[in-house]
Amino acid sequence: MTTATKIASFKNEPFTNFSIEENKQAMYSALAKVKKELGKKYPLVIGSEKLYTEDQTISINPGNVDEVVGFVSKGNKELAEKAMQEALKTFETWKKVAPAERAEYLFKAADLMRQRKHEFSSYLVYESGKNWAEADADTAEAIDFLEFYAREMIRLSETSVHQPLTKIEGEDNQISYIPLGVGIVISPFNFPLAIMAGTTVAAIVSGNTVILKPADATPVIAAKFVELMEEVGLPSGVLNFIPGDGIDVGEYLVEHPKTRFISFTGSRAVGCRIYERASKVQRGQLWLKRVIAEMGGKDGVVVDETADLDAAAAAIVASAFGFQGQKCSAGSRAIIVESVYDEVVEKVTELTKNLTVGIPEENHAIGPVIDQKSVDKIMSYIEIGKTEGRLLTGGSKANGNGFYIEPTVFADVEPKARIMQEEIFGPVLALAKASDWKEAIEIYNDTDYGLTGAYHSKDTERIDYALENMHCGNLYINKKCTGALVGVHPFGGFNMSGTDSKAGGYDYLLLFTQAKLKSRKL
Repeated sequence: MTTATKIASFKNEPFTNFSIEENKQAMYSALAKVKKELGKKYPLVIGSEKLYTEDQTISINPGNVDEVVGFVSKGNKELAEKAMQEALKTFETWKKVAPAERAEYLFKAADLMRQRKHEFSSYLVYESGKNWAEADADTAEAIDFLEFYAREMIRLSETSVHQPLTKIEGEDNQISYIPLGVGIVISPFNFPLAIMAGTTVAAIVSGNTVILKPADATPVIAAKFVELMEEVGLPSGVLNFIPGDGIDVGEYLVEHPKTRFISFTGSRAVGCRIYERASKVQRGQLWLKRVIAEMGGKDGVVVDETADLDAAAAAIVASAFGFQGQKCSAGSRAIIVESVYDEVVEKVTELTKNLTVGIPEENHAIGPVIDQKSVDKIMSYIEIGKTEGRLLTGGSKANGNGFYIEPTVFADVEPKARIMQEEIFGPVLALAKASDWKEAIEIYNDTDYGLTGAYHSKDTERIDYALENMHCGNLYINKKCTGALVGVHPFGGFNMSGTDSKAGGYDYLLLFTQAKLKSRKL
């Protein structure tokens, strides 16, 4: 297949239909294969060196805490500095590699990941607690990022010299997009393959070198991706793998004078701290660091009285409880017009009660949250919710040898209540009543965040109003508010949801490059 053909034929990786027996058996086989590989040790990767350290992160299965997924070596300041020097040295050669050649590594990685799709998904099942569908979607999105960003780099390299600058007599003027330098990628646990891979390869294909610090809870999946990139021949030093402490490794690299950019996905608190620390110009620093941040949300679904109420209720439940509500796009609140409020509440409650809780290997609708810290935080919010609303279902820990919490729904919650305003990042849904559709939109907008939202209505004028006035980066009409597809729904939000970087969009790689004008007198 030629490069030109690849550019012309991007399509999203299809999701696996596990109701087909052949696919189901393939997933069982992959789970069994990966299970035999659990408990391995994984090194740091700095240039061509693989370093095993005494200090390790012990990654456990959140659905079965007696099971160790892997032992991952941890970095420190000295090793982080070593990685920085390696990345700086490699940048001098990597930035000169032709964009099409850089893209080819991504195409090769996408092909291999597609061949081993169920294996990568199985690691997601074991390490992050995703059920089969959620894991499959995560892996598919990672493949999409590889394919999409490879094409995008080729497109930018081919069109940058043809940008339609104003012509003047006697001059030839062109713009090209050149890489920035060494970037720090700090990835999250909730999409530990897709977001980790996407942010990493976006930087790499743009000509930068990367130091990757994965989430503490999901370092094995990141290690498997690093192995994949080595397998496709990515030159050593382009991708350096340094799991470690947030201060010893993360903050040290954020503040480093040679760090050119930081790509972060995670909590608002950590994102704001990174933004602040990165803004200070250090001794010897020659640039203002660029921060690309996605920091979560308090997303919601708005339902008016003209909506298809069954579809709206299903969208509310899917938005709230997919991957146990541990998505930055999760619809953790719903605002429903008064005249249909009771009916929608009843439908949402019944759908929620039908969700089964259990071990991800067995593909239950609801699995564990990621760790004990999350359990403690979510349960504290559930106790707050009991004082702020009417508990309809859930409200307790669930059975199982892991971090299980019942999907929980509170009704009659006031717009200013904490469970309507603060990001919980767990299976907790707050329902609020609005007097009319306009008030519902006002309630929706009344948060510090602005990532995703959904509006359910059959009234075209109201829909047009919502499209104009609901303030979020990704707004969906008569759909759930989760499930953005690469190239279809560029993803990023407003306000305290981050820098609206629009991952999976046609301007995303520009964040990892700088435009250089070349003007020649004729």
